[in-house]
Amino acid sequence: MLLQRRFEEKVAEAYALGKIGGFCHLYIGQEAVGTGAISVLREDDYVVTSYRDHGQALARGVTPRAVMAELFGRSDGCSKGKGGSMHLFDRNTNFLGGHGIVGGHIPLATGVAFAIKYRGGDQVCLCFFGEAAVNNGAFHEALNMAALWKLPVIYVIENNRYGMGTALERASAINDIAERACSYDMPNEVVDGQDVFVVREAIARAVTRARKEHTPTLLEMRTYRFMGHSMSDAVSGTYRTKEELEEHMKRDPIMVLRGQMEEMGDWNDESMTAMDKEVREVVEDSWNFADNSPEPSGDALYEDVLVDTTSDAVESAAVAGD
Repeated sequence: MLLQRRFEEKVAEAYALGKIGGFCHLYIGQEAVGTGAISVLREDDYVVTSYRDHGQALARGVTPRAVMAELFGRSDGCSKGKGGSMHLFDRNTNFLGGHGIVGGHIPLATGVAFAIKYRGGDQVCLCFFGEAAVNNGAFHEALNMAALWKLPVIYVIENNRYGMGTALERASAINDIAERACSYDMPNEVVDGQDVFVVREAIARAVTRARKEHTPTLLEMRTYRFMGHSMSDAVSGTYRTKEELEEHMKRDPIMVLRGQMEEMGDWNDESMTAMDKEVREVVEDSWNFADNSPEPSGDALYEDVLVDTTSDAVESAAVAGD
């Protein structure tokens, strides 16, 4: 979680200096959700997420160097410099994006779960999205299919209360979004998304159901983003007040975790200082690596565009499980 926080702070600095272009959405304040959820997964499980994907990529094991290089648009990035902030992708860790269309990736995650069941595997697919995506028709179509066919997918709503600048109560007829799963007879929970241990426990229950029963689950993580929707959005003063932000920052997930560890006797100020120093060095290294990484060549425009559909290639992909 601390790595995610320091990494995102550095990303904000790089964006301000013009080293990162395009849209950029930071994960600051929501670290407990991605960390707690992904910590439950096995290496052969899958993660599909939205455009606020930096922190989740790091939690999944994509290296800080590969993520930062991608944000800088360099060929050593996890998407070879072609994806940028919103389209991180790493096959080595089964991190399947990073998707820019709100809710558009929910059916994709459902398709991954279908492939798992079709092949007779016991992996699961974890799908992250914001609360604004639940008003998208694709959300309902995907949940209905997953429930009908009993697919091993876990839908994680990161409810940070705002879809860009629109508050939840202005966009949803109900406040407990998890209740939407009742339409599909799907297990669901509302979870404290600022407590990494609570998140982990809820995900663990859902993963067990998915592996043993191929039953999907909808989890609503109540969280809060401390930054604007994107780098072009004010932190406060437009659709939310400074006072509201300060109130939510009292439950900073990193500080919540620190308090819990101090109570258990596993943490102190010296431990925090040492870890913070180590994390900052890792993040600084990722910056230097990205800054010195080459830009993609012109020929890269024509790479990874078409799938090789020759019989040998298809057979090879099937054997490899691709």
